[in-house]
Amino acid sequence: MHKTIKSRIFFGLLLAFFVLYALSVIYPILWMMMNGFKNNQEFFANSWILPKQWKFSNFQVAWESGVGRYFFNSVFVTTVSVLLAVLISTLAAYAISRFQFKGRHVIFLIILSGLMMAPQASIVSLYQILKLFHLYNTYWGLIIPYAAFQIPFSVFLIRSYFLSIPRDVEEATFLDGGNSWKLLWSVIIPMSRPIIISAALLATIVIWNEFMFAITFLENGNQWTIPVGILNLKGRLTAGFGMQLAALSMAALPMIIVFILFQRQFVRGLSAGSVKG
Repeated sequence: MHKTIKSRIFFGLLLAFFVLYALSVIYPILWMMMNGFKNNQEFFANSWILPKQWKFSNFQVAWESGVGRYFFNSVFVTTVSVLLAVLISTLAAYAISRFQFKGRHVIFLIILSGLMMAPQASIVSLYQILKLFHLYNTYWGLIIPYAAFQIPFSVFLIRSYFLSIPRDVEEATFLDGGNSWKLLWSVIIPMSRPIIISAALLATIVIWNEFMFAITFLENGNQWTIPVGILNLKGRLTAGFGMQLAALSMAALPMIIVFILFQRQFVRGLSAGSVKG
């Protein structure tokens, strides 16, 4: 009886904690979006209530002021970077986890050593390399470093999942006349979709919000990604705080939508990977 009461109290406290934590995350986002519909007068009068008149024009002005261009730049850079990082990570994880060859553990450790390298420490070297190969001030000058810095953790995640897949699946594919490529594309990847989606989602969040490389390696304003573009807009939209918040809302909205759409696969992938790895 006492154990039942204690367990109910424990789960009640745990539920209350997670509810409060969820509110602490959700409410600032709602506050930002809500105030994106206000004019300056309403914003400074009371920023904690709903707007009396919803100014959808704030979003239109912000979009036409450059957010639209920065938005599509970010979509392009993020999409290509994530696809490149996940493809390379999947191939590397497949080779390391499913093939027996000399030095595979050393190769895995070398890949993992990339986790110890802070992006900030490599910015000078990357600048010189990009200048040398004429990639400075181009989309590829962002895409290649973005993908490279996401590969170590993605390989770590995907490899741990690949190791859990039974060898019987491999043998059955080979008995049916398949080869290593067929095993990867027709069997391993479909079975590992949750962890691959998890790796892609984590990489997407990091790359979409990255600021340091974008402001350092791009001079052309037409190529700026959304974090750098919004910083530039801050000086042009000083008269309208609602417009600034509208721009920030549009920058945050894609990541919210992506996470909502793939949250189930994300949780499944991380939980399965942690248990199986």
